[in-house]
Amino acid sequence: MTEKDKMIAGELYRPGDPELVADRARAQELMRQYNGTIVGEDAVRAPTLDALLGSYGPGCGLRSPFYVDYGYNIHLGSDVFLNYGCVLLDVCPITIGDKTQIGPMVQILAADHPRDAESRDAGLENGAPIAIGRNVWIGGGALILPGVTIGDDAIIGAGAVVTRDVAPGATVAGIPAKPIG
Repeated sequence: MTEKDKMIAGELYRPGDPELVADRARAQELMRQYNGTIVGEDAVRAPTLDALLGSYGPGCGLRSPFYVDYGYNIHLGSDVFLNYGCVLLDVCPITIGDKTQIGPMVQILAADHPRDAESRDAGLENGAPIAIGRNVWIGGGALILPGVTIGDDAIIGAGAVVTRDVAPGATVAGIPAKPIG
């Protein structure tokens, strides 16, 4: 397995691997291009997103700036909206369902670090995929941590730190996020 294969699978990998470094540099260049645009500059935006993201459906709106690690592990359904300043650390797949709305400064973090000191000391990293369902609303400044699944029609309160799965239709808020209402 290559380091890239290990990374995407959520296994321990070496982030300094030359292929991964080149992939991050590519993503940074594409982010620079996209983040230098404004609404209406579709002639630049669409081909840049085509090159950066794994996939995205029609009607997606991504306000710049937004930030990714690699981009190719991000899959957006139709009519997904990301407000200003979102961060998606996509060392593993991040999947976001149709019509999900994501507030400003939300962080979706599939990237993680080993819990044992020896692996961290060896410079290894890991991650876990994140799946966000259809018609989810994520309030500004929320953090979605590695391995979380958020069900369809859920609401994540502004500033929440989501450490565990969220059931379909549930509303969660707080640090750590817990069901409310």
